[in-house]
Amino acid sequence: MAAPTTSVTFNEDALAEQTAETVRRLVAEGVHEALSGGDATLWGEEAQAEAAVRLGWLNLPLTSRELLPEIGKLVERARAEGLDHVVLAGMGGSSLAPEVICATADVPLTVLDTTDPGQVRRALADRLDRTIVVVASKSGGTVETDSHRRIYEKAFRDAGIDPADRIVVVTDPGSPLEQAAIEAGYPVILADPNVGGRYSALSAFGLVPSALAGADVEKLLDDAAAVRPLLAQAEGNPGLELGAALGAAALAGRDKLLLEDSMSEINGLPDWIEQLVAESTGKSAKGILPVVGADPNEASDELVAGIESDGAVTVSGPLGAQFLVWEYATAIAGRVLGIDPFNQPNVTESKENTGALLAAGELPAGTPALVDGPVEVYGALADGAKDLPEVLTRLLEAVPGDGYLTIMAYLDREAAFDAPVAEGASFEAMTDAWSAADPATLRSLMAIRTERPVTFGWGPRFLHSTGQYHKGGPQNGVFLQITGANEADLEVPGKPYTLGRLQLAQALGDQGALVKRDRPAVRLHLTDRAAGVARLLAAAREV
Repeated sequence: MAAPTTSVTFNEDALAEQTAETVRRLVAEGVHEALSGGDATLWGEEAQAEAAVRLGWLNLPLTSRELLPEIGKLVERARAEGLDHVVLAGMGGSSLAPEVICATADVPLTVLDTTDPGQVRRALADRLDRTIVVVASKSGGTVETDSHRRIYEKAFRDAGIDPADRIVVVTDPGSPLEQAAIEAGYPVILADPNVGGRYSALSAFGLVPSALAGADVEKLLDDAAAVRPLLAQAEGNPGLELGAALGAAALAGRDKLLLEDSMSEINGLPDWIEQLVAESTGKSAKGILPVVGADPNEASDELVAGIESDGAVTVSGPLGAQFLVWEYATAIAGRVLGIDPFNQPNVTESKENTGALLAAGELPAGTPALVDGPVEVYGALADGAKDLPEVLTRLLEAVPGDGYLTIMAYLDREAAFDAPVAEGASFEAMTDAWSAADPATLRSLMAIRTERPVTFGWGPRFLHSTGQYHKGGPQNGVFLQITGANEADLEVPGKPYTLGRLQLAQALGDQGALVKRDRPAVRLHLTDRAAGVARLLAAAREV
């Protein structure tokens, strides 16, 4: 049976012409063949050393097949032992791709890309006796993932379970995590070291947790392999066309990429694209800002890209092919914009700030400018404000004409499902109750009060994706942080901090990086989380 076709179509004449012109120039320069062949010189001299060890993703549809027998054995063993609760501890590229793969395949996967104690406790309390944990970290030193590993090791031991029977490690060769895993007797699957985290969807990072959860990862590779030959062509090359469109549109001022997937059978791909595009392009005061879950405002700086859906540009094709096409397109857009799509120079800054805060002792939370019920407000923008609605109004007014507002919630992203629902309530009533308790609802409430894009990210996971754009991209963002009191914190075994302390240090560390760049930032601290979310959403409705 032939693989489904993958294509890029244009529904707007001006964009089609712009793209065709850019494609002609790229083809004349031989960029399509050079990229397909892994040429590391395409992004300039400064980027060459990094690119030389970051182009392995081009060959993953073939090279990742070598992993399938080993992955198959892991899956067989897990099935035989009744381990049907798969937990993935990973951040950024190590978690977003498996989340999309499993949601699309409709197989359950618990993703831990959080430092929220409540969210981690929730995972720990769920079928520990049937849990297998995939610990995934390219560097082997990711602080969130290291914390999850330590917490699960203790939980398994406390339950009389040998962690070596329940933990699988995915990492790069030679990482500290590989060594620790070997010493602990954990199965280790090594990823291709020449693939960066956000380009790793078709590597061991994407395949191992997805296969354990029950997804057909061989088909994923088949679909990617089917589109791979097209990426060397001058014509009918979906990656080249999409990359040229993204780059040309951004150069022309359309640098807000609205991702629309309402018609797609692929579930959640915009979240993965957001990470790929924002972290790859958001640097040197340039970049493309992906906007997920938003309605277009018909603004002059918007470009709507549809995943099997209507947009100025529509990208059609199965998930494996989409991964590869968007990766290729992002590399092409980097060439068009004149940036290195493989580095992330501003991501480490927030990590270093977090480390320094944790080492310093007491966290410098500061003095609130305002207290509105269960919400403490911090930040110069709030000075003199009478209440929370005024603070939110000021945030919206601070967004420049070419800018955006981003909401960053360092909270439990599943807590809304704990909202009380009347017995026998309809699905609509349940959805309304969850929405009324969900911090993410703030995005849509703020979006209808401004013509500028509003993005939303769960902390600290966004630090491994859009966090790079926030600090390295254009100076036109306004930032709203939300943190919350932790009623039941969680120790990180072998470390001098709790998860709650780490979570707050991450928020303060990132806030410090933003303030250092004179980017307007306000932090809202919920002294009671449920009441705080309710007050926050009510305040937004008063704006």
